[in-house]
Amino acid sequence: MSRIVAIVGRPNVGKSTLFNRLTESKDAIVDEMSGVTRDRNYGQSTWNGIDFSVIDTGGYVEKSDDIFEGEINKQVLLAIEESDLILFLVDVTAGIHELDVSVADMLRRTSRKVMLVVNKVDNNERHLDATEFYALGLGNYFCVSSINGSGTGDLLDAVVKALPETAPEEFPDLPRIAIVGRPNVGKSSLVNALLDEERNIVTPLAGTTRDSIYTRYRKFNHDFLLVDTAGLRKKGKVSEDVEFYSVMRAVRTIENSDICLLLLDATRGMESQDMNIFSLILKNSKGLIILVNKWDLIEKENNITTRIEKEIREITAPFTDYPILFISALSKQRIHKVLELVERVNANRRRKISTSELNEVMLSVVSATPPPSLKGKYIKIKYVTQLPTYTPSFAFFCNLPQYVKEPYRRFVENRMREKFDFTGVPLRIFFRKK
Repeated sequence: MSRIVAIVGRPNVGKSTLFNRLTESKDAIVDEMSGVTRDRNYGQSTWNGIDFSVIDTGGYVEKSDDIFEGEINKQVLLAIEESDLILFLVDVTAGIHELDVSVADMLRRTSRKVMLVVNKVDNNERHLDATEFYALGLGNYFCVSSINGSGTGDLLDAVVKALPETAPEEFPDLPRIAIVGRPNVGKSSLVNALLDEERNIVTPLAGTTRDSIYTRYRKFNHDFLLVDTAGLRKKGKVSEDVEFYSVMRAVRTIENSDICLLLLDATRGMESQDMNIFSLILKNSKGLIILVNKWDLIEKENNITTRIEKEIREITAPFTDYPILFISALSKQRIHKVLELVERVNANRRRKISTSELNEVMLSVVSATPPPSLKGKYIKIKYVTQLPTYTPSFAFFCNLPQYVKEPYRRFVENRMREKFDFTGVPLRIFFRKK
């Protein structure tokens, strides 16, 4: 089940630092100058075995001269509208600011769960200073120091407790296929192209989140669930920022799927927002098929498909092992080929390789090209096994796993892809102490 936690507050209270702490990353740019975060950051967090997404929003401001103010505020409001839980961050060193009061007034009117988080509390005196934030009328608060991590454990305990529980699923264990992409790329047209014929054999099934519908597709010997969220959510009184809203939707849709069909516009190629969605798919370890739509609008030249395929893979490197198909949703060009690719990628996603076969194949690879030595120490890989995880994951047991670097990890993954068919599926490779 998809669950989203949004971090909101005025500028320069430490939202990006808290985001980096919760996601154990350095994805958000941290700077003492306010207003650095203009675009949204999305990350994955896990605590006590519970996964959820975290969104770092820009600082909410009023009546400033910043030309970005309106867009940032719109995106904050959308994050509030779409999230399951809101962390309202304030700064103990600055006390209650008039913008804090403004944000608190806005949050009291929302139906979402809100947690007040007082940041930069790193000594006893500041713990006492934090009591003034009761005046915001949001009840109890959590004291944290995002920069050194104190208090974040208690905060995360409360976060996972407050998140909605996963509802029992009422539909069969079938692959879930999501059609994702930026606005106006043809997602609805593709859904219609797949579903319009023989509508009596497709059945809508209520999903596990408030904005997902699963539609069962069962024809031509194919049987899977289409994840469809488009047009189902009421946006309330929030004005819509199309680009931001589409990425918010993509977060939920991707998390609720097994395989993603990433739609590109053939007339525009792969753009930055397409790469944002591509990165979300990889972060969530979902199967991937890239569909270049509106192919009927392109003037055909010699080797044009080869050239465009090469351009797309160069942009998405180092992950390049996925199918690319050129389609037209309106004319239904190659639509049935999409279904064949879904079956192939799903088979790859569920592929299990016996331990004996893995060791026979991969130990000969690593013995022929062992990891480079570090500080005079040699790494010896003794054993390989596939882990019992949702995503194909493999553990290589060795004497010094801490010395195995990312280039060798990629080398091992590439050799695995050569020996076994994992096209369209992100692999996770772990090196562990034997």
